[in-house]
Amino acid sequence: MRGSRLTVLALSAVAATALSACATHPPKLVTAAARPCPNGGYRQTAELVFGRVSGDGKAGVSEVEFAKFLDGEVSPRFPQGMTVIDAEGRWTPPAGSMIRTPAKMVMIVLPGNPDDAKKLDAVRLAYKTRFHQPSALLMTTGDCTSF
Repeated sequence: MRGSRLTVLALSAVAATALSACATHPPKLVTAAARPCPNGGYRQTAELVFGRVSGDGKAGVSEVEFAKFLDGEVSPRFPQGMTVIDAEGRWTPPAGSMIRTPAKMVMIVLPGNPDDAKKLDAVRLAYKTRFHQPSALLMTTGDCTSF
């Protein structure tokens, strides 16, 4: 019995030492910014999704109208370029069945300026106002980029 108590005490001491070592030296996490980015660098990217069915029940946003919107609102704020992809939005309102709507996704590698977020918000507000949309989705992430 005495030997088993000594064993338990010894194991407890080892466990306490190991746990205290973890507390004083936590594992180093590798963040996206710390990973090497071959042939490029770490940059924020924005993905904007615009529904193309007018929120006021009128006709949808045409290809020509959307192109004018890009030329007048997005390109002046982000002249370095963007990628535009045809998409389909799907969502279910609180009291209803699934709605499917054509959409456009605009991907922008952000230049890293302090006003990037304000410019993105201005683009979204312009779209919602012009085309009577209740929302315009914005997703931002950090990525390795290379051109």
